[in-house]
Amino acid sequence: MGESGWSKLVPMRGVTLIELLVTLVIMFILASVALPFTKVSAKRSQELELRQTLRTVRMAIDTFRRDWARDGSTLLGPLCIKNQLTCKESTGITGYPKTLETLLKIELTGGEAQVGEQSTIRRYLRKIPIDPMTDSTEWGIRCYQDEPDESRWCGEDVFDIYTTSDRVAANGTPYREW
Repeated sequence: MGESGWSKLVPMRGVTLIELLVTLVIMFILASVALPFTKVSAKRSQELELRQTLRTVRMAIDTFRRDWARDGSTLLGPLCIKNQLTCKESTGITGYPKTLETLLKIELTGGEAQVGEQSTIRRYLRKIPIDPMTDSTEWGIRCYQDEPDESRWCGEDVFDIYTTSDRVAANGTPYREW
C-alpha cells in the first residue's frame, strides 16, 4: 500500500480552524457572563465585612457606655463610680469614650485596680479595625448630640462611627449611612 492508501484507512485527526473559533467564542461568552458575577460577589463580600466591622465597633462603644455611664458630673456606670479620675479623663459628659483609641486601653484607677505594681487595664477592642471600603483605619465619627447625617465630628465623644467612602451599596444606599 502506498502513502495515499494509508491515509484512506486512518482518518485524519486534528482541529479545524472553524472548530477552534467556535470554541473560543463559547469561552468568551462564558467569561463575559462570569465577570460581572465575580464583581458583584466581591462587592457583596466587602459590604458584609463592613456590616460586621460596624457591628463590632458599635457593640464595643455600647459596652463602654454601660461601664462608664455618666450624666455630666453625675457618675452612673459601675466602673465610672469606682474609677472616678479615669472616668472624668476618658469619657465625655455622657459616658461615651472621648476617642476611638480609648476603646483600645483604659487604665483603672480605683483601689481594686492595683494588683501588685501593675494597674488593671480594660480593653473593648484589640485594635482599630480597617474600613473595608477605604482600606484604612480612618473612620468618620459622630458625637452623641450630632444628627445621624452629620459629617463633622464635634470632638467631645464617640457615639457612632461610619465609613468615609462615598461609594453606594448594591441596594442603592450610601455606605456612610449604614
